[in-house]
Amino acid sequence: MSGNIPLLDAALARTRTEDRAALVGYLPAGFPDVEGGIDAICAMVEGGCDVVEVGLPHSDPVLDGPVIQTADDIALRGGLRIRDVVRTVGEVYGRTGAPVLCMTYWNPVDRYGVERFAEDLAAVGGAGCILPDLPVEESGVWRAAAEKHGLATVFVVAPSSRDERLAKITAAGSGFVYAASLMGVTGTRVSVGAQAADLVARTRATTGLPVCVGLGVSNAAQAAEVAAFADGVIVGSAFVLRVLDAGADRAAGLAAVRALAGELAAGVRRA
Repeated sequence: MSGNIPLLDAALARTRTEDRAALVGYLPAGFPDVEGGIDAICAMVEGGCDVVEVGLPHSDPVLDGPVIQTADDIALRGGLRIRDVVRTVGEVYGRTGAPVLCMTYWNPVDRYGVERFAEDLAAVGGAGCILPDLPVEESGVWRAAAEKHGLATVFVVAPSSRDERLAKITAAGSGFVYAASLMGVTGTRVSVGAQAADLVARTRATTGLPVCVGLGVSNAAQAAEVAAFADGVIVGSAFVLRVLDAGADRAAGLAAVRALAGELAAGVRRA
């Protein structure tokens, strides 16, 4: 099976024809364990997520806030391996039919083998990769492997990115552009900030790719605020918190994740 970038493109095109932003949900693989993570990500789709991101937990997640760091630590202490991450992508795609991307730091991919990782991800129906710490100048080997296997390469842009830099990044990417709405690490925020709208406008001036905004959205009102100017709203920490708050009660965690997805989906449609 080749990768599913056409499915990702179709999902984002569909939301555009519906005159709304896409809802993109994130959860690390292996959290609270492999099976529980698969169930939770599927619940996100059932609740209303159009696209999902499966995180590859890292021992030094420098760009992630304390909530996702906690989830990553739980997954790694549970013995998570890259094969479990790939399996999670495949199981979620198989059960939901939604586009599933892997979000990962570059080091695990490099150690696993670039060609091997792309091939394995594509074989289970993965749609692509988000690589927040891979400089575009050093991405040629990955992009060649991704293109060969039909995977999108999503790069991250930030408010600090100058216009010339934005153009260079967006020219190399595919699928969509991940706009980090605030400087700093991930996590829920009281406000998503005015920087996000400016970043989206500057990014759109350089590319025809959809621009999805992440880092900070945690409720329907914020989702509606971002959906008014972005092509997609990315939510991660808020979903992780629902699972953490449920503790050992798996049914309650799944219900909370499904409910949050429903609230956020209503928010993006209200924009």
